[in-house]
Amino acid sequence: MDDRPLERHRDDVLISTDRARLDLDAILAMLRDTHWAHSMEREVLERAIANSLCVGVYENGHIVAFARAVTDLATYAYLTDVVVAADRRGRGFGRWMVELILEHPDLQRLRRIALLTRDAQWLYEPFGFSVGVSGGSTYMELRRSTRDRTP
Repeated sequence: MDDRPLERHRDDVLISTDRARLDLDAILAMLRDTHWAHSMEREVLERAIANSLCVGVYENGHIVAFARAVTDLATYAYLTDVVVAADRRGRGFGRWMVELILEHPDLQRLRRIALLTRDAQWLYEPFGFSVGVSGGSTYMELRRSTRDRTP
């Protein structure tokens, strides 16, 4: 992925899109506490990070929140894996990551940014995300179990 790294500070907290800063083991631990990625394998996460625009939030050099956008940097992005360490929730880190992704210069000309959420509509609605059918389009997906995937 050829995105431009961004970094910002708030007091002693850093937010960055530099993939070189990411701690995969810490991210994997956060994701394993979620309903959507509890069984993710390290190799899968490595490949996902390499092919996504990623955001990490760091306190004292340790990653405490993570999000990524699967994107072609031209027309579309899918926002996913937005996760904050349990002991750091309620401090606005999720909101800050969404804000940085939406402001990223490489994503300004996209036609659409999509996401799925089971219980965090409250996080995305203030940014203009809405529920429902858009322009006569219907959301569809093909789901495969892990046993159906070939290496």
